[in-house]
This record gives sequence, structure tokens and C-alpha cells, in this order.
Amino acid sequence: MYTAHPDRYADMPYRRTGRSGLKLPALSLGLWHNFGPDRPAGTQRAILRRAFDLGVTHFDLANNYGPPPGAAETALGEALKADFAPYRDELVISTKAGYLMWPGPYGEWGSRKYLLSSLDQSLSRMGLEYVDIFYSHRFDPDTPLEETMGALHTAVQQGKALYVGVSNYNAEQTREAARILGELGTPLLINQPRYSMLDRRPEDEGLMDALDELQVGSIAYSPLEQGLLTSRYLDGIPEDSRAASDSPFLNTDALTEELVGRLRALADIASARGQSLAQMALSWVLRGGRLTSALVGASSPQQLEDSVAATRNLDFSDEELARIDAIVKQ
Repeated sequence: MYTAHPDRYADMPYRRTGRSGLKLPALSLGLWHNFGPDRPAGTQRAILRRAFDLGVTHFDLANNYGPPPGAAETALGEALKADFAPYRDELVISTKAGYLMWPGPYGEWGSRKYLLSSLDQSLSRMGLEYVDIFYSHRFDPDTPLEETMGALHTAVQQGKALYVGVSNYNAEQTREAARILGELGTPLLINQPRYSMLDRRPEDEGLMDALDELQVGSIAYSPLEQGLLTSRYLDGIPEDSRAASDSPFLNTDALTEELVGRLRALADIASARGQSLAQMALSWVLRGGRLTSALVGASSPQQLEDSVAATRNLDFSDEELARIDAIVKQ
């Protein structure tokens, strides 16, 4: 029988999400790649247990996470039943719908039919009565935003979600989503964009400014750029790495000599800070307190521990930031 560590809240920083009353841990656990039947169930449960013991109270999913789609939610449901039933009120569990989940015209995008049907399926897989946050996973150009946001509002009204968010919405789309939800009486809680030292579109395209003005929270996915911002590729491409696989998210073509040179230069800055490259990359997205939380994946409890250690040093000197910018933007 799992018993959570009594000091689990001692060290993790928690940040208020926008102007809501909800606080999220600075690092949240994403169940995108490492939760499904192709991974040992014991390892998955060990990662979740260690996360909670370290104060990581937020588990982030989507309907299609796996593989296969739905497997991550099923795996979490089994862990919730076995280990976390006494702790449900200490957890923030989020899921999303928007990408392809089942065949036919009602299995993706942003229609009311798809979103609410998907949420019911997600709750069934996880064995939950509600999720804490339900997201529209991507903007649907062919469905009125009033319909998509109306479906999120309905999920809250039905008691199946406590808060709602959007992911992969740009600044203009986020502003309009917030306006519609505000008129419905269900505030937009959070936006989940892709954001890292190497991908600064949320800053460059005005999304972060919009979130500040709207007082909406933010949580970054891929802060390590699918593993690029780790030590994994500094000396070549390991055979068991994501880049060496058939992953659509990272391949060998992306790892040019020029990029590897920049990664090595960033690793030198991290070393001078007493951090690994991955730890510095996480500290960088969390710098200044502007971002609410950053999502990390983990293939082992030890990898998760290394990520959480990044929260011990979130401060950067002006010189460090300037050197990072010079390397990344060269």
C-alpha cells in the first residue's frame, strides 16, 4: 500500500494560475510518451508515486496520449485506483480533446459533439467523476469558437470539469476564447503552448503578453524540445534515442552540426550554473515567474528527480540570459 511522503510539499514551488485560486507546481508531469502498454506498469506507477512525493501534484494528459490513443488515461486510472484514491483532492488532473481520436467526422477538432463525447470517454478510462482542467487541444478553423467554448462551459456546468483551458491557440484566438468564456461565466484558466529556449513563439508572437493582460495562466509543453535540450545528443545520436527512431517529433535531420554546436555551448553555461542542460532549460522557461508551470515527461523516477532539481535554481543573471540569447539567436 502506497503512503505519500509526509514532506511532499516542503520544497516544490507553487504558482497561482492567472487570477484563479488554483495553484500549480512549477513542474507538472506530462503523460504523453511514457505511459501505455509498451512500458512496464511498475515503472509507470513508480514515476507517478515519486512525482507526488516530490510535490508534483499536476498530472497532464490528453485523450490520444499513449500509444495507443487512450492508453495513458487508462494507465493513470489504474494508478489512481491502486495508489492515489486517498489523495484525489490533492491532485490536479487535466485532459484534452482536439486531435484525432476515433474514425469519422466526429472524432477530432472542436465540435460540441466531439469534445463532450471525448470527455465522457476520458473520465471512463480514468475512473473519475471529473477532471480538474479540460482543454480544447487545438483551434478548429471550421467550427465557430462559440461552439467549442460553449462545450467547455457545458463540461463545467455538468460537473465534469472544474476549470477549462486551451492549447495551441495563438494570441488572437486566446483573446476571443477568453471573451466568449467570460460572457458564459466560465473563465479561461490556462493556455498550454509549446515553449522552450529554442522555440520562443509564445514570446515573439505576443501570446505571453496576451496572457498577462487577460490574467490567464500558462503551462509550457516540450520545454526540452523533445530531448534536444538535454545531454543526450551532445556526442552523437544514441541508437535508443527518439531521434534515431521513426518519431514524427524529432529525427536525425534536425540534428545538424550547427545545432549540436549551439547545444554544447548552452551546456557549458549550464555547467557553470551547477546544472545539466536539461535543468537549465527548465529553469529558463520558469524564470521570472511569468510561466505558471512547465510540463516534463519521465521514463524513470530518477529522470523525474533530475527535472525537479531544476526548481532549486530559477534565477539567471543578465549576463547569462544575454549569452543564452546570443547562442540561440545566432
